Amino acid sequence: MRSGVREMDRIDRKILALLQVDATLSLAELSDKVGLSQTPCWKRIQKLEQDGVILSRVALVSPERIGLGLTVFVSIESPDHSQAWIARFSAAVEAMPEVMDVYRMAGDVDYMLRVVVADMAEYDRFYKRLIGEFPMKNVSSRFAMERVKSTTAYALREPDQAGR
Repeated sequence: MRSGVREMDRIDRKILALLQVDATLSLAELSDKVGLSQTPCWKRIQKLEQDGVILSRVALVSPERIGLGLTVFVSIESPDHSQAWIARFSAAVEAMPEVMDVYRMAGDVDYMLRVVVADMAEYDRFYKRLIGEFPMKNVSSRFAMERVKSTTAYALREPDQAGR
């Protein structure tokens, strides 16, 4: 295992590829598709879960169908890089359900958030809460006009293709 990366064989990768597309596949269907009997297939799935490769099995929801039609990418420049500021920032964004993703960045922006809300009025309320939580040097918002591609499935390459 190199730096926390679990070594996986072709069958593990096939199991992951199939589950990323449809986690509702029955064990019988999955076993058949990867060429294993059910018990070894189930043991592999359990091992992938224990090793933290499979984090959870969830239902993907259309944000537009549940009234969350506005996606905003929020760039934040921090005025402070102390552990205390980072801990406060992390706790605050963790508690905000509108924040779907948070990335600590390299470059001219310190953090990038993906925020999903119903509309501009809701984003304005969110923005006011965000900037009221802690000091920030700069906050920039970019509004998504159209989602061109969205996937949750990672490309699973053979080990010899990983560097390409």
